[in-house]
Amino acid sequence: MAIDAEQVRRIAHLARIGLAADEADRYIGDLESILTMVERMHAVNTAGVQPLAHPIDVTQRLRPDVVTEADQRESYQSDAPAVANGFYLVPRVVE
Repeated sequence: MAIDAEQVRRIAHLARIGLAADEADRYIGDLESILTMVERMHAVNTAGVQPLAHPIDVTQRLRPDVVTEADQRESYQSDAPAVANGFYLVPRVVE
């Protein structure tokens, strides 16, 4: 696909990228190679191929979901200016 400098400037404008007047010519080759690669990818027959979330079939190792610290709520709330029923009381912000 052939791209000219005016199209590069339009793409830069749509992407809100500042582009000097002489820079458009430098990006023509890069954009053409990207579009050529996309065209080649579209040409590949992917019928019947299931989409993948990740190319490698692995599962993430997770730690056991167990409590590892002692309950220190009373200790923390003893320094709070106002507490009720185990919750911190704060001044109302929204009227």
